[in-house]
Amino acid sequence: MTTDSGTPAKAPGASETPTVADVLEVPDGRDEGEATPVPAAPEDGPARPDAVEAPEATEEAEAPETPGVSDPQEEPEASEASGAPEVSEVTAECPASVGPVGESGPVEARSGEAEPAGTGSLGAEAAETEAADTGPGDEAAPPGAGPYVPSPRTGTGTPHRPSGEDLAAVARSLSGTAGAIRDVGRVLTAVAADPALLGSLGRSPRRGARALYELARTLVAPAGLGYAPDGRGAARAARLGGVLTSRASLAVDVAVTALKLRIRLCAARHPEFVEEGPVRRMLIAVEADKQLLALRILRENVRAWGGARTLAALAPCLAEVLAWNALVDENPFNDEAAWHIVQGTRADGDPLLGTRLGAWARWDRGAGRAVAEPLDPELLAGFDNGGGVTGHLRNLAAIGNDGRMIVQRVKAPDGVTRYVVLLPGMALGLPRNPTPQDLVGAVTAVGRNDSPYTRAVRKALALTVPDGAEIALVGHSQGGIAAMNLTELGEVNDRWRLARVVAVGSPIDFKRPRDPRTKVVSLVNEHDVVPNLEGRSPASVFPVPADWLEFTWVDPTHDFPQCHNVDVYAQSLDKVVPEARDRVDDLLAPFRGHVEETFVLRLHDR
Repeated sequence: MTTDSGTPAKAPGASETPTVADVLEVPDGRDEGEATPVPAAPEDGPARPDAVEAPEATEEAEAPETPGVSDPQEEPEASEASGAPEVSEVTAECPASVGPVGESGPVEARSGEAEPAGTGSLGAEAAETEAADTGPGDEAAPPGAGPYVPSPRTGTGTPHRPSGEDLAAVARSLSGTAGAIRDVGRVLTAVAADPALLGSLGRSPRRGARALYELARTLVAPAGLGYAPDGRGAARAARLGGVLTSRASLAVDVAVTALKLRIRLCAARHPEFVEEGPVRRMLIAVEADKQLLALRILRENVRAWGGARTLAALAPCLAEVLAWNALVDENPFNDEAAWHIVQGTRADGDPLLGTRLGAWARWDRGAGRAVAEPLDPELLAGFDNGGGVTGHLRNLAAIGNDGRMIVQRVKAPDGVTRYVVLLPGMALGLPRNPTPQDLVGAVTAVGRNDSPYTRAVRKALALTVPDGAEIALVGHSQGGIAAMNLTELGEVNDRWRLARVVAVGSPIDFKRPRDPRTKVVSLVNEHDVVPNLEGRSPASVFPVPADWLEFTWVDPTHDFPQCHNVDVYAQSLDKVVPEARDRVDDLLAPFRGHVEETFVLRLHDR
């Protein structure tokens, strides 16, 4: 196996965990604009597995040169910084995907500026080296046969560079392996603490002592699992002690390696994670377990860029960075959330401090209430009734985040009456306010599907939508979370048919509709911090369900929270990713038609 720069990877069984230099940095220290040299093939050349060996070779065959590979590539001249975001679309085969996940097709890239050297699609890089993957003296493989990978028994020809999906699969495998090692530590801890094992000392002291010694050695010795005690009671105290004293753990080492690889994959679209700069310096400080240094670098970034831009720079891999830091710091309370991020599952706490969502839920109480408001002719006159996704987002921007929502009754071209429900995001200001659209409610809704917001919306639907009607839910930020929460509730699905959900800038990736017929769309700006709050970054190697549509895109301006605003999302869909807008509009086609009536309702906690 080789690294993505074309150099051989470490031999299996290497004891040390790869460092930032191994995973994030270009190994040979070449300049950014230099091409990756392809190692010369041995003079005798590898034999193809299916080739017929010659009886005797009279002369040694020279390894043919690969034209143009060793010469430095000329980097395309970058256009002047005009603020035009980079636009790309990839399929589910590439981890940092932009476009509908789960669809097949070639990688397609369209950019308003030159892509930095060494940061292009890993799959595209593999395709560039495909011509060099045939053994010396061999005929080219037939079309569609794929690059030639020499057999270990026939030589070591030019290494095959893995694609982005190959590396994503390795990262997922490492994450699963780390979890399995952690589970082994828990099992062995339970066995070592089993009273039956302790009782065996009286029946057979020598064998019992030997068994206890081997178990203890496996649990705490560097040659075994590192420091792996885990469980309840005394085992939990032992684990906390190991975290506080920074004892090495094999499970943590493997997990950190998986996270580093995921960050390296993210760097294919976000070079700030590997190029010299404040983001990379902070990652090096985390690698060295120097949290104070990392915080000082973070503070310097905030002073130089501002807090919002600093968060936006980390947003594409914020979940991985926070999980990495949580696994190597001395805070034992954030480890569980970090392990959920490692394994791609829903966390019940945050990876920074380890605060459980239940602590927030105690403050988010209320039966929810919805009250219809008198219609404002001026507000209604400004609504976009075209039925497209960007029109719905502009209508959400028009009503603001003061606790209101919109329900529209639409007569579709097929003669069926359907309903479109627009749910706004969180209101700025105090953590709590009289409406469900507050910070406390937003954090609680990430991990709970029943909240004052969903209860208030259910009562609003009861006032405006007849039973059995088809509904399309369009929500921004906290509104998108509430929309997905409604699809998980049995009493809502039993009463109405939730046919479409469009979540914009919302952390919804671990929520699942109760009705399998519900079509889900997620729209995410990769520099928007909010979609990371559930623990899955836009560049995650864990895909969303195959029947979902997930569109992400890159915004080089790194403006947060501006890039999270609903009207900015509407502009991005129109100008940056119009193909995503068109796909969503096609999905909403049954809900486009004549708007017969519009309802504006105000929501309350109580």
